[in-house]
Amino acid sequence: MYSRIIGTGGYLPEKILTNQDLESMVDTSDEWIQTRTGIKQRHIAAPDQTTSDLALIASQNAIKAANISVSDIDLVIVATTTPDMIFPSTACILQNKLGIAGNSPAFDIQAVCSGFIYALATADMFVSSGKARNALIVGSEVCSRILDWNDRTTCVLFGDGAGAVVLTQSDTPGILSSHLHADGSYSQILAAPASIQSGKMEGTPFITMEGGTVFKFAVRVLEEAVLEALNSNHLQPADVDWLVPHQANIRIIASTAKKLGIPQEKVVATVAQHGNTSAASVPLALDQAVSDGRIQPGQNVVLEGVGGGFTWGSILLRW
Repeated sequence: MYSRIIGTGGYLPEKILTNQDLESMVDTSDEWIQTRTGIKQRHIAAPDQTTSDLALIASQNAIKAANISVSDIDLVIVATTTPDMIFPSTACILQNKLGIAGNSPAFDIQAVCSGFIYALATADMFVSSGKARNALIVGSEVCSRILDWNDRTTCVLFGDGAGAVVLTQSDTPGILSSHLHADGSYSQILAAPASIQSGKMEGTPFITMEGGTVFKFAVRVLEEAVLEALNSNHLQPADVDWLVPHQANIRIIASTAKKLGIPQEKVVATVAQHGNTSAASVPLALDQAVSDGRIQPGQNVVLEGVGGGFTWGSILLRW
């Protein structure tokens, strides 16, 4: 038995924050942001919008695209770094908002920008083993809530959004393999290092990052993760029809593709319009490429991501 994606969906909040808007908020410029990151704008959640609110709309779109009933969902996994609350899980909250409370297991996965890769790999194990029939996997983030808007090195990078897929049992291969990794020795390089000690908050809840280290690490491990997926399936980079990477920085995306020998026209890039939406970036990019008709049945698609932890991984699937 295999698992196959049968529906994708996405949602971006209405408010758009452009680079020109940021010029009036912090010491930066549109030229600097685009040159260093490729980002032109990002979406920002409304004050009353939560991670589960964004996830709900993306999920409804994915379920509609899958042409199944919401009651057919028997597993809900949400990848997020910005949950609605410490507990219960955002997945449980989403399950209730979908009207299927008590109908399925529901839990969150926290692997930051690799979260969707981790969540999809986990769902594949449930579905391909027969433990679930139709899984809903969501990456949803309100990164704007954990940004220091006075820190020009980080506040220009991130945005809010949600992407979702429905994964179902299949007699023919969909997901061919998944490859997950982590190295906690880098835990302070990219973090939101806050904790509660003796009733007081220690550290900062805002994103901190050593940009140069992140860039070098990301390019190296993303290349390795894609090659690992291809080698495991006796394929070459030339066999890749679409690379759907984590949308952190256009320079990371371009450098990874170049090292792999994958032409830029085979790379799905949404970072210019979305910014880095963390766990939502891969499913949002996937949904866009499916919706506009680029990704077609029978094609080989590689998903990959890297995030704080560090965590990283790849998934190879046949559409």
